[in-house]
Amino acid sequence: MDINSIDELQEALKHRFYVADRGLATAAYLALKLERPLFLEGEPGVGKTEIAKVLADLLQTDLIRLQCYEGLDVNHAVYEWNYTRQMLHIRLLEARGEKATESELFGADYLLKRPLLQAILASGAEESNGRRPVLLIDEVDRSDEEFEAFLLEILSDFQITIPEIGTMKAVYKPVVILTSNRTREVHDALKRRCLYYWIDYPTFEKEYDIVRAKVPDAPEQLARQVTGFIQELRAADLYKIPGVAETLDWMAALVALDQQALSLDVVDNTLGVILKYQDDIERVSGETAGHILQRVTANVG
Repeated sequence: MDINSIDELQEALKHRFYVADRGLATAAYLALKLERPLFLEGEPGVGKTEIAKVLADLLQTDLIRLQCYEGLDVNHAVYEWNYTRQMLHIRLLEARGEKATESELFGADYLLKRPLLQAILASGAEESNGRRPVLLIDEVDRSDEEFEAFLLEILSDFQITIPEIGTMKAVYKPVVILTSNRTREVHDALKRRCLYYWIDYPTFEKEYDIVRAKVPDAPEQLARQVTGFIQELRAADLYKIPGVAETLDWMAALVALDQQALSLDVVDNTLGVILKYQDDIERVSGETAGHILQRVTANVG
């Protein structure tokens, strides 16, 4: 699908139940048009990962995801050799009285392609028809600084050198989305390679629109109450503030329970859907939840 304007992209995202504000739609549009990576930061659950999935669907292309974590290295992010298959090949040849050559053992048949190499090769694959894959590098802040430096090199040239084979370069640059929950600061050098956008917690109206889009069978009053309750919780002194993902989980749970409106008992019994720490649940349940529910009911019905 060709995207010719920010308005068109914003509408296409909304059609796929992703409500993006003008700033995010602009950043995504420029990333597509300028072929620059898009670096998204924000609290967990605000839709950073989801937009990569939606863009892949919108562009009718593959989504290739690299989940970052501490200790992530080249073998798990780029490529490694299939040593088990290589050993089987060696033993098979030995049984025949033959000897394996280096070119046999270190060829494409024995190469295990990890996400970064998959993204580079996918852009030039015949079946891609020129469609650039979406490469999601998720939670890059969880990786080590050494891997971050390697990633910087990849995003500069979009090519990978495998000593035994040679250099592989992307025919078309993949659409790259990097996300960070800001558990640590990502180096400026990496950010300079990217367009940047901070995804904040949504306003009441935006979050309500998201709820209505994602859970269309939810009663209107319940949707407004849930949205208002979550908005109030984000102003509370909690260890882990609920994101939009938790709002949607709670909404789906309440619909599954056939609720038409929030009550204190229902709130207390379902707090574990939106709060993941016992201290937070104890802080909110009971009297505090009752006060919040009263304010929400007075404000939104």
